Amino acid sequence: MSGRRVLHIVTGLGAGGAEHQLRLLIAHMPPEVVSEVVTLTDPGVVADALRADGVPVTCLGMRGNRDLAALPRLVRLIRRGRYDVVHTHLYRACVYGRLAARLAGVRAVVATEHSLGEVQIEGRPLTAGARALYLASERLGAATVAVSPSVARRLADWGVRPSRIRAVPNGIDAGRFAFDPAARAAERERLGLAPDAYVVGGVGRLVPGKRFDALVRAFAEVADRLPRAGLLLVGDGPERDRLRALAAACGVADRTVWTGAAGADRLPGLLAAMDLFVSPSADEAFGLAVVEALAAGLPVRHVTCPAVDDLPPAEAPDARRVGGSPAEIAAEIAGIAAGTRALGAAASPALVTAGGAAAVPTGAPVRRVVPAAVRRYDIAHTARQVTALYDTLLDEASHGCPG
Repeated sequence: MSGRRVLHIVTGLGAGGAEHQLRLLIAHMPPEVVSEVVTLTDPGVVADALRADGVPVTCLGMRGNRDLAALPRLVRLIRRGRYDVVHTHLYRACVYGRLAARLAGVRAVVATEHSLGEVQIEGRPLTAGARALYLASERLGAATVAVSPSVARRLADWGVRPSRIRAVPNGIDAGRFAFDPAARAAERERLGLAPDAYVVGGVGRLVPGKRFDALVRAFAEVADRLPRAGLLLVGDGPERDRLRALAAACGVADRTVWTGAAGADRLPGLLAAMDLFVSPSADEAFGLAVVEALAAGLPVRHVTCPAVDDLPPAEAPDARRVGGSPAEIAAEIAGIAAGTRALGAAASPALVTAGGAAAVPTGAPVRRVVPAAVRRYDIAHTARQVTALYDTLLDEASHGCPG
């Protein structure tokens, strides 16, 4: 590909997994791919980060899902930019972006499906109307990228032609998440967590679909048995106040730390501050936070995570799928915490600390060897696959091949 211009259209640029993934993808594209971004709404922290990276970001100022006046504005913007490829992300951007790109004369139009679960999309329940609109707009593009085999199967079950689906997994920069004891100490001091506290953590938007209420209840069940334990929740969203009230009602408000939305640059330190990562969400498209936690050497318990569940178990031995009830999650927290304390004097060969020593002083963090699963999800490989897809679509467009 030589000097191609790509416009990414995204629904919003708040601190979400898909938004951070977009920033990471753009950063790892080859230099001949020149990227720009349009966000339909919410130019949040990821917009600021993209601009700091040197990526132009335009906010369309869309006022809601039915703000049809945004469509001609988007068409004019695409025409002015003379883009070779339009790449859409998240539901609203896919619906409006694919139509606008076609009206503007762009034939190489690709969408990434980040958030299609079994019964929800982007944390909201799936409806017949949402599905019908999705399928109608999907036919306006040339291809749809599924971020996991599970999402690819769901798209095919919906009626998307398998020939139009490309499975390209999300990626991470694994080296950024390597355990750093200095970052652990700094974040714990910043958050008011004791150096020897056992910290259970979760990362994600505070929305109903992520089920952080189950994690709060689970932690409350074991709090009396783990007097030096704390709960660290990284993220923000509409459920914040309800979850805070729940923590208070369960008697663990003083042992629960809320960071709010945390930028990608801070996340490795926050993961370093944890001792166990729990993902209570029962419906995921990929499970990016789980992969990042594994890259940080954390033991992980998840209710569902296609990024791990689609792989042989040996590739992620420290990620275990568990039941989603508070009681089941609580049992896992108590068991892992007890096992970690029992290590006190020595680590097993499958465990390492930041210093790589065989002996683990009492209270020192124990970190697992980064599993093979993490190597599968290298962002550089993801970027190469997406670039190759752009090449294929542009070649098909130049030869008049149908989408």
